[in-house]
Amino acid sequence: MSSLPVQTLCLLLATSALALDPLPEGPGISQKHPGDSGIEKHPAVLLVENFEEGALEALRPRWNEIENKDGKVLEIVNEHPDASSGSKCLQVTATLGENTGGHLFKRLDPIQTRVFSRFYVKFAEDAPYLHHFSGLGGYNPPTNWPQGSAGKHAAGDTRFSARIEPNGSYGTLAAPGGWMFYTYWNDMKQSADGGFWGNGLWPEGRPGPPRGQWQCVEIMVKCNEVGKSDGELALWLDGKLSTHIGPGTKTGKWTGEGFQVAKDGESTFEGFRWRTVPELAVSYFMLSHYVTENAYRQNNVANPPKTNRVWFDDIVIATEYVGPVSKR
Repeated sequence: MSSLPVQTLCLLLATSALALDPLPEGPGISQKHPGDSGIEKHPAVLLVENFEEGALEALRPRWNEIENKDGKVLEIVNEHPDASSGSKCLQVTATLGENTGGHLFKRLDPIQTRVFSRFYVKFAEDAPYLHHFSGLGGYNPPTNWPQGSAGKHAAGDTRFSARIEPNGSYGTLAAPGGWMFYTYWNDMKQSADGGFWGNGLWPEGRPGPPRGQWQCVEIMVKCNEVGKSDGELALWLDGKLSTHIGPGTKTGKWTGEGFQVAKDGESTFEGFRWRTVPELAVSYFMLSHYVTENAYRQNNVANPPKTNRVWFDDIVIATEYVGPVSKR
């Protein structure tokens, strides 16, 4: 008997072992709740925020920390996505020389091994570059506020994070940039200067947010089983799966910035080892708009604008795929 069929079978088995389970697209649990009405009662939902109460003080019972320097960064205004059933949203304005923007921080209690976060965002018509944006992560032990740890290795027993943010790739992409995962985890790559400044993981094609239009953004972080590198990361834009990164994902070469997903890439990603102990899992979501002068310098902007503004709405954090707001 020829050995070729056996070799072929082994190859097929090895390939299938690397294949990620498919993820849903389009409608999710939101389909059962048109306009997100009553979605907070769904058993998979951990947090809902639509800003319809109209006052920042009304947010405090749902969020652990609200960063709003001098009361000049966050404002609830009359604006909303077309699909929204409400009329208000959160405006976040970063002003150079006065502040670096602001954030809302939500501790997830209990911690979770898989979390989906969906939010709508709109960038200004003249949106410039920014420094960091919003995402999920874990601390061990969990905290009620973000921890400053840039430049340090994210050990698998203490922390990990995955922010989705537009990045200008040193000014090669038009502002505000292309969507990129800014990540810290146990097996992250070290920077050339010896520090750990996060790894940038790019969807294929580097799609970016449209200026002056609402976009539905959803990300998923799935923790690895302790002892394995089977963690995952995913991004949906307007309900379409933009990228799914995990064991077997094909990528281009690693660079000092990270890697780009590429279906015909020359490398194969081993998957995320987000954690090395079970006590570390997804413990927070942070809605953030962080802007510094360094963001402009890195993207070769000689005369940065004084203000940098975005709008957020219709946030749902859940343990299942949410999907865009379903119209009534």
